[in-house]
Amino acid sequence: MDQPSTNPPLPKTATEREERLSREGERILRVENLVKYYQTFPAVRGISFQVRSGEIVALLGPNGAGKTTILRTICGVLQPTDGTIVVNGYDSVKNEIEVKKRVAYVPETPNPYDLLTVWEHLEFIARAYGSDRNFRERAVDLIERLQLREKQYDLVATLSKGMKQKLTLACAFVREASLYLLDEPLMGLDPRGQKEVKALVTESAERGAAILISTHILAIAEEWCHRVLILNKGQLVAEGGLDDLKARVSAGQDASLEEVFLALTEDQQSYGRPPLA
Repeated sequence: MDQPSTNPPLPKTATEREERLSREGERILRVENLVKYYQTFPAVRGISFQVRSGEIVALLGPNGAGKTTILRTICGVLQPTDGTIVVNGYDSVKNEIEVKKRVAYVPETPNPYDLLTVWEHLEFIARAYGSDRNFRERAVDLIERLQLREKQYDLVATLSKGMKQKLTLACAFVREASLYLLDEPLMGLDPRGQKEVKALVTESAERGAAILISTHILAIAEEWCHRVLILNKGQLVAEGGLDDLKARVSAGQDASLEEVFLALTEDQQSYGRPPLA
């Protein structure tokens, strides 16, 4: 029988959120006025937010809203055009190496090395990021939980897409990172794999890590996360718990996150939905 989730419920109001964040304490990630251009196209337009220790935050938005660009800029794959990103007190531009030591990133499309085995990947990542302590114990646990045991000595080139996704997630969680950036983490996973990823995310938050998840699966935001950031056209259009977001669009208590999301991103009319009650 499945154990009940120990993940704290999503705070419903700004007051509840601030009280919880005050208890959680340390701010892990601070993003201020982030701007990112691709040549002349503004993919991210002056976004500011923060994520604290123990907090799981969902990053929602339509295709092209800037979610992946934000994650890639935070982890250092991309350089910001303007603005500030600080992780554990380190500026992402001035202290790039220190930031990368503290951030674990799972991209939307896994891209592991074809000529390494599953076990070699885990060992390489742990050593590269200085996470050697208790490596074998953590690696064995992840291999079992993500159903990689029968593949642990196989080359990545032989793995299915779902297995590559599990390996990429294992490479992130084998590290003791301060900040986890997960871009569509359930892509290609079977139900058991999805359950284990949720458990790993929750356990990491309980350990004190901060987690930022970009997803189109609204159930992740509702069931996993403490807070939601909603983007549209490169801008942050709303932030908060469920009741905060409902109040923003004058929605009734029975309104779903889907309805609120569509209203906030101005897509509701195109879906032919009636006005929110």
